[in-house]
Parts: sequence; C-alpha cells; structure tokens
Amino acid sequence: MIRLPKPHKGQRVMRANARRFNTYVAGRRHFKSTFLSVLAVEAALAGTQVLVGAPTYDQVRLLFANAQRMLGDTGTFNISRMECVLPTGGTIMFRSLDLPNNVRGHTAGLVLIDEAGYCKAEGWYEVLRPMLFTTGGSAWLAGTPVGRNWFFDEFMKKGKDRATFQAPTVGCKIVDGELKRKKHPLENPNIPFEEIQEYFSTVPLQVFNQEILATFTEDLSTVFRNVRGCATATEQMDPLPLHSYVMGVDWGKLNDYTVLSVIDTLTNELVTKERFNMIGYEIQLDRLLRLYNRFHPTTMVCEANSMGEPLCDLLESKGIPVDRFSTTQSSKAKVIDDLALAFERNEIKILNDETLIGELVAYELERLPSGKFRYSAPPNLHDDCVISLALAWWAANESNQTASWLGPNPVEGYRG
Repeated sequence: MIRLPKPHKGQRVMRANARRFNTYVAGRRHFKSTFLSVLAVEAALAGTQVLVGAPTYDQVRLLFANAQRMLGDTGTFNISRMECVLPTGGTIMFRSLDLPNNVRGHTAGLVLIDEAGYCKAEGWYEVLRPMLFTTGGSAWLAGTPVGRNWFFDEFMKKGKDRATFQAPTVGCKIVDGELKRKKHPLENPNIPFEEIQEYFSTVPLQVFNQEILATFTEDLSTVFRNVRGCATATEQMDPLPLHSYVMGVDWGKLNDYTVLSVIDTLTNELVTKERFNMIGYEIQLDRLLRLYNRFHPTTMVCEANSMGEPLCDLLESKGIPVDRFSTTQSSKAKVIDDLALAFERNEIKILNDETLIGELVAYELERLPSGKFRYSAPPNLHDDCVISLALAWWAANESNQTASWLGPNPVEGYRG
C-alpha cells in the first residue's frame, strides 16, 4: 500500500509555485527530506527516472528509508545498489555526493538534492545538471543555508524557469532583542512557537538567523561578537568584600596551556586569569591552589577529560571541591553558546588581554552535514583561554541562578 505524507501548508505553497529549477532554502525541522521523498516517489510512479542525492551516505540512507515506508511493497528496493524500481518503469537512484564523479553516466528526469549547501559545487554543475540536458527534466536543490557558497549563488539566480523559496521554520521577527511571532506563508505550521522562543534564548543570533530564519549568513564561522566591547573589566588582585567568585580550569602541559579564569559573580567580570605551560603538574597544582586560596571560589569547574581526571582526583584529595566537566561535542557546544550569548548581550566583562581577545576573535564554528555544530580554534592556534572562560561563565550562571532565590541582589539586603 502506498502512503504519501501530506505536505504542510508552506510546502503546498511551494509546489503550487514550482518551476523547472527550484531552490528550497529552509530552517530546521521544515521536513525538507520528507518533502523531497514525496516528490521522488510521485515522479517515479509516473514513470520518471529520479536521482536523489545528499552529502553523505547516512543521509542518503534516510531518504531511501523514507521511500520504502511510502511505497511499501509497491516498489522493488535494492539496498546494495541503493535503487528502487517501480512497475510503471520509473526508478529512484539514491546517491551520496561526497564523490560526485561516481554519479556520472546516469540520466534523470528529476534531480533532488538534500542539504545542498554541504554538497560540492561540481556535483551540481558538472555531474547532475548535465543529466537533465536530454530529458528537459527538473530539479529541487534543498537545504539549510551554509554560508554564501554555490547554494547561495543558485538561490540568488533569477529567470522564468527558476523559483526560489526562503522558508523559515516558524515565521518570527526580532524586536528590541525579543522574539515576536510573525506568520510566514512558507513556515511549518506544526512547530510550536514556544519551542522557537526557547531555542532563541540559547543560541547566538547568527546561528538563529541561519538555522531558523533560513538566512544566508556570510560570517557564521565567527562565534564571539562584541568581544572588544566587553573588554572593560578591572583586574582584582584580591577578593572584594561581599563578592563571590567562581573559577574555570582548562588543563594543558606541553603544546597546550593550562588556563585559570576567575569571575566575580556579582559583577559578571573576569577579574583575573593565569596562563602557563611547559611545567609539571605539581607546579600547576601549586599555582592553582594559590589562586584558589586567594579568591575562595564557591565553584571550580575543571575539564575532566584525559589528563584532567587524575588532576581532579589530586585536588579532591587535598580537600578542594571540584565540579568535573566532561567535554563532548554537545557539552562543549552548550557552554560555548552560553558564552557567545553573554558577549552579544553585554552580560559579561573580560580583561583587556590580547591573548584572550585573540583566541575569542579567532574561534570558529562549523555546521556539520548532520546539522550539529563543531567549535574549535583555527589550525595551529589555541583555545585554552576560551574553554577556561566558558567553564567559568557556566559556573557563574549556575551561581547566579542559585543566588536569585535570595532576591534580586543579595548584597543590597545585607545587614551584617
């Protein structure tokens, strides 16, 4: 039995206005892959040869599985060849485009590319587009924006045989830093606005613009903005009365640096930072303990990966409480996003330290074909100051959330 999902309202508008070459730029969870799968199945049922491409084999396999669910036992599926043959004579070929030349030699009446921004330009211009020369067939290039690459170029092209669609996940606008609902004819009406509001509060603006509003952002790779504007903190040699402090620790020894960052949770200022390498762990621990005894941080967050685990054990053996931070792709993204938001919203002040500022300005963001983000320093540069500051800021946020139970400003009500 054939079961085709019904396109949502925004997708029905696109279908009604489609032309030969269609560029479908959409926010996350717009159900692009499902939409492309429906187009592929419908065309193949009509006897058309269809080629469905995606950047990686895993994504192609998802599209293959979509078609299997839709067609049931109507089509003959060959998983080793990643192809489906229908009784109508139509076929669907599913191909990974990581090596575009492997797709040469085929003819198609319909070409569908999912996450086109992650595919190589030559895949479209040199291999897939020529497949349509003799058939006069059509194409859909779909995906979330990824900088201003060839997918952006296709989006900008005009012509009587072209249609471009910019479809946000949910229609909205930003007014005075707040997210407001604004319906859009191409949005996915099945996504609750509350979900988008929560996402807006947790990611940097340029990420939100790309991932939700489907906006091509030229410099998405820049993670931290307004860095120099926030470099107004005053260094503190000793703790101030009635102030509380937290510390972030990123370990290093040879090529990397150990960095200690102390934040005043009352003023949200980075008030001191130490950075060193090429010294043994005993000396590193001694320097950390000296700084700890100066400021008596309420929380000390230490990276616990690799060498961090035994160092955390040593600190705890000395009676020093440690919050261990295990760095994974998702946990790192969380603390980096929180720090980036703090800079955007002027919620943090840092020291006017060129090493720190240089690392923050150079820090990069890359969106992977899976949709996840990877944060890192450029090749041959360091990110130890960034990670240490991010851990300290995470601790400061936790501390401030706890303090909020005492009132808007615990110090103001102090009557010691």
